[in-house]
Amino acid sequence: MIRVVVVDDEGLVRSGLRLILGTAEDLDVVAACDGVQAVEQVYRHRPDVVLLDLRMPQVDGLAVLRELRRRPGAPAVAMLTTFDTDEFIAQALSLGAAGFLLKDTEPEELIRAVRMLARGGGVLSPTVTSTVIGGYLSAGAQPELVARIAAMTVRERDVLALVEQGLSNADIGHRLHLSTATVKDYVSAVLMKLAVGNRVQAAVVARQAGLVPSPGRDEA
Repeated sequence: MIRVVVVDDEGLVRSGLRLILGTAEDLDVVAACDGVQAVEQVYRHRPDVVLLDLRMPQVDGLAVLRELRRRPGAPAVAMLTTFDTDEFIAQALSLGAAGFLLKDTEPEELIRAVRMLARGGGVLSPTVTSTVIGGYLSAGAQPELVARIAAMTVRERDVLALVEQGLSNADIGHRLHLSTATVKDYVSAVLMKLAVGNRVQAAVVARQAGLVPSPGRDEA
């Protein structure tokens, strides 16, 4: 079972997300709470995934994310927002959020996203992509980003292209006929060469640089 904690200041939203996720046999919402209780509930229940409201009146999502990410064994955290122009999205990305989803995400897409997060993948709602790119990376940096990607091996670019699609290490390994451990090494190399801290940041770089997915080559 994939253990999930839902954090939102509105009880109706918490109930709705719990109901949606509860329709999947492999998902278990072990807690649903507001921002004040979030850190305590996460460390009590040790979930695999946290769905975290970005804007909350008492303790906001950024504060919760910052606290979770500074402790060892942090779960994958996806930020929930009702705004596709939320100025805090870029800050959440820099703090290590593994994904961004709008609260009106379709139920099937939400369930798929949680499964992806549990497998180590990143999720990025298409409607917030432009905001993330615009807020986290300036257009003027694109030549430098392209140069960093050009300096990669062909296989590293293939891995980056699949990271950009939100695939987990296991899924990338299946697609490229590599072991999960080997994919993990490639992902680490990609993050280092791009000078970014996580997979979602790497996906943003790939999108801004105009990387065309090209998986399937056999070159190393």
